[in-house]
Amino acid sequence: MNHFELFGLSFQFDIDGSLLATQFRELQRRFHPDNFATASERDRLLSVQKAAQINDAFQTLKNPVSRAEYMLAERDEDIRGEQKTLQDMDFLMQQMELREALEAISECVDPESALADFEQQATKMYQQQLHKLAQLLNQENWFEAADAVRKLKFIVKLRDEVERLEESLFD
Repeated sequence: MNHFELFGLSFQFDIDGSLLATQFRELQRRFHPDNFATASERDRLLSVQKAAQINDAFQTLKNPVSRAEYMLAERDEDIRGEQKTLQDMDFLMQQMELREALEAISECVDPESALADFEQQATKMYQQQLHKLAQLLNQENWFEAADAVRKLKFIVKLRDEVERLEESLFD
């Protein structure tokens, strides 16, 4: 049973987050190890394993990047292979330039405004790439979707760096 089946969801990228959360709570309630405290050792062990599976599946499906990676892995398109690296040199150059621009923000006259503008740009890039990824997955274009996930992971790291800079500048 894959993660989508576990939660009674269709195997598709766009999922109903509230339905996922509701199903998660229901499955947690049903399979919580405390419910099996007086059961046989085998049943207690199975409930612990099932609870762990439920938690892992929920964490995977609620995050768009991990959900996409999971979908690709289910279709035998593993993006983590050493030979499968991002080949889009224009995108990689753009990422390098963005990181350089991010590093320069702390020395700006108005770093708060510069960081807000940069964060807005990174968020827009994230949303655009996420939309492209959703389209590719919905079209079952697994190969191009894998490339889109690789790009999305770069953008997620960039957004994480924005958060770290924001914390260091304003805390």
